[in-house]
Amino acid sequence: MGSLQFRFSEVGFSPNPGISTFFPFPKTPSLSPPIPIPTSVISCGLRNGPRKPIWRGRVMSTEAIQAVQSLKLAKSASKLEEVLDRRISRLLKADLMAALVELQRQNELEIALQVFRFVQKEVWYKPDLSLYCNMIFMLGKNKLIGIAEELFSELKKEGLKPDTRTYTEMMGAFLQVGMVEKAMETYTLMKESGCSPDKLTLTILIRNLEKAGEDELVSSVKKDCADYMDFPERFLDEVKQKHVKRKLKSYELV
Repeated sequence: MGSLQFRFSEVGFSPNPGISTFFPFPKTPSLSPPIPIPTSVISCGLRNGPRKPIWRGRVMSTEAIQAVQSLKLAKSASKLEEVLDRRISRLLKADLMAALVELQRQNELEIALQVFRFVQKEVWYKPDLSLYCNMIFMLGKNKLIGIAEELFSELKKEGLKPDTRTYTEMMGAFLQVGMVEKAMETYTLMKESGCSPDKLTLTILIRNLEKAGEDELVSSVKKDCADYMDFPERFLDEVKQKHVKRKLKSYELV
């Protein structure tokens, strides 16, 4: 695998509470409190799809926490390399992945990129689409579009096939910097590849295109909702209502 050079000079988105059913006991004399009836819990996931990697929900070990802290305290490239060799290399796979996720959560971009590359050199590493998606999302949030595009190209060279989430993250990255044309090109490529836009894809496009004043493109994407959404009118109403609520909230803050 060819190495990718990062250019940081480029720098410039409770479990459901259970539904309890309680049947009171009749008021009869008793020497002990009534025994509560077990609570029934109903949970519903908002996202469907492949199960997420186990490390995403894993509690970080002490070693992983200390490794993250050491990486953040490293003030030079040589010190960072030292931490990678002495601490990161000793972490178990699950701890290493948990450390990477934590760095992404804290938006420690440069360090996360270094750890991402370190993971790819491990003997147990196999190309993982979710890892690339997480990095593309992070790069887009930080408006490093060039590197995000390079990763998008690299994952295909690794033998991975972009899925709906991959294309959506790339579209979101383009929209972060107002590259509407590139976002729409990616949207077209997604559909041509056989990937169907989901609610997140369509919501991101509609909201950002409306914000950019691209009325014709908004109409085009809304027409696609009839093909990809089970209840397109209901979906568009939800997008509109959420958009209005956000505008009202922003207005109140002003």
